Amino acid sequence: MSDEQNGTQTDGTPGPRPEPIRFFGTTWLNHDGGYRTRRLAVSAGSLAATAAACLVLQIAYQGLGIAAVGGFVTLLVVVMFATCSALAFGHTWGTFTKRPDPDRQASLRGLMTIGFVGSLVAYFFRSLTEAPGEKLHREEYEKAREQYERRTARRTGNPSRRRRG
Repeated sequence: MSDEQNGTQTDGTPGPRPEPIRFFGTTWLNHDGGYRTRRLAVSAGSLAATAAACLVLQIAYQGLGIAAVGGFVTLLVVVMFATCSALAFGHTWGTFTKRPDPDRQASLRGLMTIGFVGSLVAYFFRSLTEAPGEKLHREEYEKAREQYERRTARRTGNPSRRRRG
């Protein structure tokens, strides 16, 4: 029987396990194991990825100028990337506080791909204060611990033999 099946964690304490977060594992629970260093690395990495993405978009914009597609098409492309990035930012930011609906996730895949800069920016800003998704995971973990404690609380004695007085 595995540790997960019998309700014990790898350190031997019984109860639910914290869910790992990408790049952080379970260090978010006690802010140990290089948590601050990881947060700094994630912040720097997402900022560097955002800068690289903006460079790629600038090259694409210059390509539109070289292709001489016209002002209207250029404007449409710029507005499309700006709008998709803003929507992707809002959606990504929302997933840090509540679980996203899988069906909605699937339907937004194209928008999120086009607006990837917005997702990177949201990841950067969230990682400045906490591991992205830490608040959601902490709430779920504390709720699971509370339910586990209530389920495993032992009663003392037989309630039918209690004296009424």
